[in-house]
Amino acid sequence: MRKQTYFAVFEPNGFGGYGVYFPDVPGCISVGDNFDHAQKMAEEALGLHLYGMEKDSDEIPQSSTPENLIIDPETNQSYVVAPVSIYPDIVMDKLDNRAVRTNITLPAWLKEQAEMRGVNFSQLLQVALKEYLGIGA
Repeated sequence: MRKQTYFAVFEPNGFGGYGVYFPDVPGCISVGDNFDHAQKMAEEALGLHLYGMEKDSDEIPQSSTPENLIIDPETNQSYVVAPVSIYPDIVMDKLDNRAVRTNITLPAWLKEQAEMRGVNFSQLLQVALKEYLGIGA
């Protein structure tokens, strides 16, 4: 199973919370109410960000070593650097298989007949789409 680790910069905000950014993953930022919360949020942000990059066919950046990590010079000097690891395949499976809402349009009479017979619209649409697309169960 793939595992990706990047170094995160945890910057205290003066109120007990932390802002987080990943020098090697531009645009991937997060916050937390305390250090533990910030670590959890950083993991979630990294997973979502890399998932989006993979979906967009963007090149996934290499992780720096602690020695060559470039910290933004405007970062609060009380910052902490810590590794954050994710398992991209788990993130992808979770996100790709999450339930999403979609609206459909049906004639009123057809909807009424289906409801009278206890049709589960979500289940029926999933089965029909899989059959239509030739996707196995």
